[in-house]
Amino acid sequence: MLKLLLLGAVIAIALFAFTRTAAAKDESPLQKHVYRSRDGKELPYRLLTPSTQRSDKKYPLVIFLHGAGERGTDNEKQLVHGVPQFATNENQENYPCFLIAPQCPDGQKWVDVDWSSDSHQQPKEPADSGRLVLELIEASIKKLPVDPKRIYITGLSMGGYGVWDLLARRPDLFAAAAAVCGGADEATAAKIKHIPVWAFHGAKDTAVKPARSRNMIAALEKAGGKPKYTEYADVGHNSWDRAYKDPEFYQWLFAQKKD
Repeated sequence: MLKLLLLGAVIAIALFAFTRTAAAKDESPLQKHVYRSRDGKELPYRLLTPSTQRSDKKYPLVIFLHGAGERGTDNEKQLVHGVPQFATNENQENYPCFLIAPQCPDGQKWVDVDWSSDSHQQPKEPADSGRLVLELIEASIKKLPVDPKRIYITGLSMGGYGVWDLLARRPDLFAAAAAVCGGADEATAAKIKHIPVWAFHGAKDTAVKPARSRNMIAALEKAGGKPKYTEYADVGHNSWDRAYKDPEFYQWLFAQKKD
């Protein structure tokens, strides 16, 4: 009997802890949604909306692409890195915006390339997840009061690759981009030379070679672009920690606007 009582108490405590954890997660300012394409594909995403909205105003839209470790279908893990910084009270007061954080399914990528390679050629067609992101952006523009001249895309690691890929596929869509520890096809530089870009990388990154960012920045400069580049000398793969905590980054990003 004593064992049963103890077991019941343990279960009750575990359920209470789980309920509190779930409730805490539900308190996120980013609402859960699922985008469904015409061909039946689904893409979970979170949506951050400005805390106060004026009916006569349109707001910037930020697309945030997470890294490989946050893939899945729980619509939770993609909020771990970077997104909380965008959603702080201070940033939302200074830079009210819509932010969409989609979640890439397990086993898929934002762009189908080898992250460990020294270079890659952009695939002819976007990956399924990348295509769904572009569709979601177009649907959101129609549904939300988005300023079409202030659509930004940023992401880290796998998401950094996704940023470069989608930017080159739709250079007409984005007003600015920030790629953190990602890689690109340098041959696409001429397509996006006019777009303000800021890339970040850690000099000690062993997961994605720093040369991937360096080479793309050099290609953009050669094409006539004026990108920004920050390389942290003492940082490995997690360069996103410093990039998304930098107040200058937000000042720069939200100042960009298409002509």
